[in-house]
Amino acid sequence: MATQEILLIKPVDNLGGEGDQVKVRAGYARNFLLPRGVAVPLTKSNRKQVDALKKRRAVRETEELAGAQALGQKLEKTALAFAVKTGEGGKMFGAITAADVHEKITAAGFTIDRKRIHLFTPVKTLGKHTVKVKLHPEVTVELSFDVVSENPIVAPVDPTKTDEKKGEFRR
Repeated sequence: MATQEILLIKPVDNLGGEGDQVKVRAGYARNFLLPRGVAVPLTKSNRKQVDALKKRRAVRETEELAGAQALGQKLEKTALAFAVKTGEGGKMFGAITAADVHEKITAAGFTIDRKRIHLFTPVKTLGKHTVKVKLHPEVTVELSFDVVSENPIVAPVDPTKTDEKKGEFRR
């Protein structure tokens, strides 16, 4: 298969950051990377850009890390609560998903990509729960939230108990 060496101008997921020289399939470079302006072919004149791109990348990465750490500290102090409808015995109708957590975080004034919220299974019980928010490859925050019932919890009726008025079993 034909390969081509290219110089990345912008970071590409699972490939590299700006200033990296990578070898990719010729079709991937020709049809995807080059038309989008993410990369340029590696030539002698473009090799001079490598140092400038690497300096810019280092500055950008330190700013992103500092911003993610500051956002993580603010996010840890945030308390979230979900009021859900419950049925007999406190059983929830529906579940709390990552999209619901994203809505609450956005309503609290934070701008975070929904894909960065890692809630492995939807929450289907009342109580205190935690969710991981990956703000940066080096910064992960555990955010706790409460799920409470918006209506009073009614104890379930036990069908094996007798009816006091009739003296019969309920069915």
